[in-house]
Amino acid sequence: MTIRKEPSGRFRAVLKSGRTYVAGRTFDTKREATAWLNRERAALSGGVDPRAGRETVAKLLPIWLEERKDSVSAKTYVADRALPRLVPTNLAALSIGSVTDREVTRTLIHLTRRGLAESSVRRFRASLSTFFAWAVRERLILLNPVTPTRVPKAASPKVEMYPFNEAELDAFVARAAERDHRLAEVMLIAGWTGLRWSELRAVRVRDLVEVPMPMLVVERAEPEGVAAKASKSGKGRRVPLAGKVLPLVRSMAADRAPDEPLFTTVTGHRLHATAVKRTLNWSSTAGGRRIHDLRHTAACLWLARGVDPVTVQAWMGHASIATTNIYLHHLGTGADRAGLARLNGPGHAGGTRERHDEVEN
Repeated sequence: MTIRKEPSGRFRAVLKSGRTYVAGRTFDTKREATAWLNRERAALSGGVDPRAGRETVAKLLPIWLEERKDSVSAKTYVADRALPRLVPTNLAALSIGSVTDREVTRTLIHLTRRGLAESSVRRFRASLSTFFAWAVRERLILLNPVTPTRVPKAASPKVEMYPFNEAELDAFVARAAERDHRLAEVMLIAGWTGLRWSELRAVRVRDLVEVPMPMLVVERAEPEGVAAKASKSGKGRRVPLAGKVLPLVRSMAADRAPDEPLFTTVTGHRLHATAVKRTLNWSSTAGGRRIHDLRHTAACLWLARGVDPVTVQAWMGHASIATTNIYLHHLGTGADRAGLARLNGPGHAGGTRERHDEVEN
């Protein structure tokens, strides 16, 4: 292990294993050279060969993806597969051993400024962290440079839920029925069951049970473009069917095989969000809502009808009651309603006007 001063005035650090040359770098100061040499020596002692870290990020990403293909779910692999496309050229060209948290942070800021949603940047960071964790496991590097970083806050406002109330849902379904009666019924069912779109696509005829009460058994999800998998929570749940939609569900299940999809188009084809929106002229009929807002609608309808929040949590498949409480906050608490009643109570609004009149006189 040596550090020598070059004729240029810079300092050259050389790392050897016995008599074998391993790595070398030149620095402006002796302190930087010593720090680098100490880190590389510690890595070498820990079984990490600095020579392995010279491979570029761009060259190693395909190797990681090939190993990743058979070890994760199809949906996760789709997200990971986007990594080579999203990694900036300057980061991809770096040797993996030279990437620090500074380069990763710059990349996260770059993606945010490009307009990617915060959730997409978080997904990118998760995939990138998994890639570098693989590199640590393969003894290519000593530490994961993504671990100390954070996703920057997006400048654009977060998309809030925008559920229908019961009258708005009925009006939306009526407008949708003018374009496609069957899809309108599916939207109504979604608005009263709270199923995610991927869960709605995955429900089979056999998942409609009548005993001890009419319910849908939700055990799987089928996101578009990937194979069926367990639902988001990883646990099955049962969602009771309100009388408003029960006849529709029974009609859709009548005279059909148990393994057939329960919710389809009128021609029996699978549901696809883009086609559904196009058929229903979604931008005009839905009043600014997303399909996912039908799930929010169900939770709000249940709570407005007096269903206990813990029961709503179970029907929605929420892991935490805190998630369910978001809907209570959206609807307004008992304190909100009591306060509004006092504002609108006898004498309050009129009393204010009377006092104003007295001041003017």
